[in-house]
Amino acid sequence: MARLAWQHAEQTRSRLPALVLFTDDARLPDPLPSIRALPRGSMVVLRERNSAKRRALASAIARIARKRRLVWIIADDPHLATELHAHGVHFPEAKLPLATHWRTKRRRWLITSAAHSLAAGARAARAGADAIFLAPAFATRSHAGQNFLGSLRVRIIANKVTVPVYALGGVDAHSARRLSGASLAGLAAVGALAI
Repeated sequence: MARLAWQHAEQTRSRLPALVLFTDDARLPDPLPSIRALPRGSMVVLRERNSAKRRALASAIARIARKRRLVWIIADDPHLATELHAHGVHFPEAKLPLATHWRTKRRRWLITSAAHSLAAGARAARAGADAIFLAPAFATRSHAGQNFLGSLRVRIIANKVTVPVYALGGVDAHSARRLSGASLAGLAAVGALAI
């Protein structure tokens, strides 16, 4: 069993894209042009609160992903991810226990989680997440006035967590330079990748 878990972890790490676009119903109401502009092999995390719009976007993203060889996962809707053959699912930190449940049902899925601290990153690793999105890395318009981690804490957490870490929140060309050399799987953004 341990050998199978190790093999899954190695296969997952080898297929993790370096660039991730998070959709956002408020900040990126029509994400399709931005998704079409992503480099081949990038990842899309579909985050949409409205279930009807989420279903329609998921279908459109699935078509684009096949053509552009994108990895795509659906946030907080494992049933839709199953139905539309997404590559996996993303859970908010508060729903992290669901990662364990879905890891047993969908062994080949890419399962990611939000994490806002080192402790949350460690919990995500224990729950079976393949990667975490550490947020907010920097000050961001979507969470104006909220505390952010900063480059030093992002680096420390990325070095201590046992699963790959993406920086999310306030990530743009300038802040990405501040993370140069950090042990990150990649960078994730909404606004910086919007067209």
